[in-house]
Amino acid sequence: MKKTAISVSAVIATIMGWMITNFSSGNGLTLQPKLCLNQFYQDAAPELMNEKLKQNTYPLCFNSFTLNYSGISRTPLWVAEYLTPERLASKIPREDSFHEENRLPSDVRSLLSDYRSSGYDRGHMAPNGDMPDKTSQYDSFSLANIIPQTPENNQNTWREIEESVRSMVSKYKVEAYVVTGPIYASKTVKYIKKGHAVLVPSQVYKAIYFPQTGMASAYIANNDQSKTAEVISICALEEKTGINIFPRLEEARKRQVFSLPLQARQVTIKRQPDYVKTDLASQCANTPDDQQIKDTQQLFVMNTSEEKSLGTSHQEHRGTSTGQSQQSNINLIIETLLEWLKQHGK
Repeated sequence: MKKTAISVSAVIATIMGWMITNFSSGNGLTLQPKLCLNQFYQDAAPELMNEKLKQNTYPLCFNSFTLNYSGISRTPLWVAEYLTPERLASKIPREDSFHEENRLPSDVRSLLSDYRSSGYDRGHMAPNGDMPDKTSQYDSFSLANIIPQTPENNQNTWREIEESVRSMVSKYKVEAYVVTGPIYASKTVKYIKKGHAVLVPSQVYKAIYFPQTGMASAYIANNDQSKTAEVISICALEEKTGINIFPRLEEARKRQVFSLPLQARQVTIKRQPDYVKTDLASQCANTPDDQQIKDTQQLFVMNTSEEKSLGTSHQEHRGTSTGQSQQSNINLIIETLLEWLKQHGK
């Protein structure tokens, strides 16, 4: 017992001395940040292939979903979720709590006033119905997860597609990686209302990959009153969006088109969606190399109390090595030390 205590004391003294030396000399620390990658297929976040989309973006981690927000459109560009039957088994009564995302700089943040009396619904990209607990539900009402949707699209066409995805996961008892977002394909820029900067998308998409069955396809719906929606290949979606939706998914899967149901009542246990065709016409996104994937991963850093403060800079928020604050690094050291003590200090 005495020998263990001496060892623990020596470890603590060594680490504390090293911390003091580094901070006093201004060298900083180079600890690996904690990343939120579990919503991505094989931990690879969607890659923005279109250079225009990369301007003024803000990767954000939430409970039960992860997204990349655009300071240009003031909406998410994509929102990623990992759905399982166990996650969807929790039925959380809906409690509307729309709120502005304080982790975003004020000059790019979408506001509650943007949507008020605009004629557009506040449309979730990661749906409230996908959330397994109250904390996740609250997060889903962040305006960083919201786009302007027409009432017909949001309340009917898109709602039915969301219900269909949940029904497939639950009834087929399979896992699904889902990426949802807006498409801005109109020739003219459309703002939510006069004097407000939020852009209105022309379409909405939802890409799905079921790793246990190999089934992959994407929904796309017009953001208007037409009730128009169709199922396309992941490659076709990548061509439309300029985003590599699933960077580590093989091209053969991305070219598949399945008859995904447009309504939950069409989902039956006995018959899963039929294979329709292989899309050979669409241009799939180029596959990024491993280093690019790793570089993008480093942007998705777990939330800390410091990140949530209004004073957090864009560079710090993005989680680059120069943006990691000393306080965050101290927290990581303390967590590591406590874990070591738990294992060795008995």
